[in-house]
Amino acid sequence: MSSSKLNKTKYIFITGGVSSSLGKGIVGASLGVLLKNQGLKVTLQKFDPYLNLDPGTMSPYQHGEVFVTDDGTETDLDLGHYERFIDQNLSRLNNVTSGMIYWDVLNKERNGDYLGNTVQIIPHVTNEIKSRITQCLDHDNFDIIITEIGGTVGDIESLPFLEAIRQFQYQNREDCIHIHLTLVPYLSASGEFKTKPTQHSVKELREIGLKADVIICRSENPFPYSIKEKIALFCDVTPESVIMAIDARNIYEVPLLLENEKLDQVVLKSFKLTKQDHQLTEWKKFIDVLHDQKKPTIQIALVGKYTNLSDSYLSVIEALRHAEVPNFCQVNIKWIKAEKLTADNCHDLLNDVHGILIPGGFGDRGIEQKILAAKYARENKIPYLGLCLGMHTAIIEFGRNVLKLTNANSIEFNKQTEFPVIDFLPDQKSIRKKGGTMRLGSYPCFIKKETKLFDAYQTNDIHERHRHRYEFNNNFKVQYEQSGMIFSGLSPDRELVEVIELSDHPWFVACQFHPEFKSRPAKSHPLFRCFIQAAKKHSI
Repeated sequence: MSSSKLNKTKYIFITGGVSSSLGKGIVGASLGVLLKNQGLKVTLQKFDPYLNLDPGTMSPYQHGEVFVTDDGTETDLDLGHYERFIDQNLSRLNNVTSGMIYWDVLNKERNGDYLGNTVQIIPHVTNEIKSRITQCLDHDNFDIIITEIGGTVGDIESLPFLEAIRQFQYQNREDCIHIHLTLVPYLSASGEFKTKPTQHSVKELREIGLKADVIICRSENPFPYSIKEKIALFCDVTPESVIMAIDARNIYEVPLLLENEKLDQVVLKSFKLTKQDHQLTEWKKFIDVLHDQKKPTIQIALVGKYTNLSDSYLSVIEALRHAEVPNFCQVNIKWIKAEKLTADNCHDLLNDVHGILIPGGFGDRGIEQKILAAKYARENKIPYLGLCLGMHTAIIEFGRNVLKLTNANSIEFNKQTEFPVIDFLPDQKSIRKKGGTMRLGSYPCFIKKETKLFDAYQTNDIHERHRHRYEFNNNFKVQYEQSGMIFSGLSPDRELVEVIELSDHPWFVACQFHPEFKSRPAKSHPLFRCFIQAAKKHSI
């Protein structure tokens, strides 16, 4: 089936009930994989009900990592899942928040666009939301647009979005499917699966004028077909439209689980399309290697400040997992909370690891301890990968301990430092607002030949995504180069240092950008692939 057979775009809306964090984003991304495998051109978008304009100023403790797109948009972490699963670069058009909607509505009111009418949730806010459903089509043609509505049915802040999709579905009846994700808990005391939470969630959906066409039921364990029949009877769908989604070993199994439940067939049938006999060959190969028990284990220390919440470093974790496959190894992440690291316990905590990774972050909490970790990696010849802040800590450490620049620092942490080896980007010095004002998005980088960076990429020119305000201070460049630091990646005008490495180290590379954002399951990012390759070699 080629995409040319669809002469009109189809829309799939995904909502959730009963509980948050059931996995709407993974379900949407997985469905995207299945439909793309059928030859359809698919994109995904996330509508979030919070009032922030974007998650850029939100704490990782509250919201997880901030994912950055090529065009410099700070987005919800689910867009990372979307990109990784369907192997497609997304943009600002794929992430919408209530804050964006109200901002645009109020600006239109100020400009007089409403001709003096009273501005209301209906129709003005809902019309703005509906316009965002189709905005992707202004820049490309898609056969199917999958839209995830954040939050759960019943959340007061989600109501304008739910009303908007109710209107949209009514106006495009033949071209829309509504998927509702719920929970089917198992009560071990009585030995029963309970369908009442699903029934109540669907009832609440109906009360606001929405009908579920497909119900996906999260469950810890497989449930019998009779449960599907019961849910179908009470929720007015066919048993085949009740899809069981049991807990998977990892998120990359979910497309296969949903394919086994025939979710793609249900969706294609609803759109009057015929399923093609296409196999998820590459995806299955990736899963097979990922689960191969014969792989040797490589231990990587991840030294961060948010180590109690893996969502804070979600793309880093996934990039490490992707790197397992080409290196045929199992990566075990040793989580090290930076604040717990000291000069006294540094060896005890790091002597058993095969690689050290310091991810991005902001603020001075745990910085001195991260500098200790970079020092340990340098002195003990342990493979090191520094990402953004991880590059800053490596530069500060090198300045203090190799160049003897006493108390060298970043002005982010000490504005009065005598040796500001990390300084503001020139265009950042006058900026006072925090949101959306950093160096954001994809920028070109020139790579020097005969470097580890060139060995990884095998090209001189790359584009990588950034999210930072600070850069290496070029006033110290000659001193660093004379002492063995290689500036292997530079901006095209050679003014900004993008990547550093050490000449006398097996593999010590740190970059100003965030390579984790561009890693894919079947396309491990070159830096992560080579980092794990070096760690595997170090383990032997």
